[in-house]
Amino acid sequence: MDIKTFVIHHLVKGEDLNHHRTLFAGRGAEWVVEAGFIAAASLLPPVNVVCVKVHGMLFRRPVRPGEIIRFESKVVLTGRTRLVSYVRAMVGEEMAVDSFITFVYVDEHGRPQPHGLEMVAETPEDQALQQQALELQ
Repeated sequence: MDIKTFVIHHLVKGEDLNHHRTLFAGRGAEWVVEAGFIAAASLLPPVNVVCVKVHGMLFRRPVRPGEIIRFESKVVLTGRTRLVSYVRAMVGEEMAVDSFITFVYVDEHGRPQPHGLEMVAETPEDQALQQQALELQ
């Protein structure tokens, strides 16, 4: 299966800020996981997709009130039951946050089940992301 990118946007408002008046890390993490979930749930029934780990979320620049943050997400790696999404958050042309997120495909009892998907990385960027995802543990 080819790797497809999904894009969502959020406007940073007063209720999203920390005591420094920049994007609160918890709100940023919520949006990163949401973006990763959208990519994973586009491939499988959303009710069967659960988040199990956020890998190395790195805030590269502060995000200020009134800025629009664009989240680009894609599933870059699959295993037997897992899917790994890569999420990049941009403000204009500057990267603000990026992270890998692992999801697991589960049955109605919450037990991991095989999903039968395999992602094919065609571009050098996707191949590099897939390699990085392989190295996560």
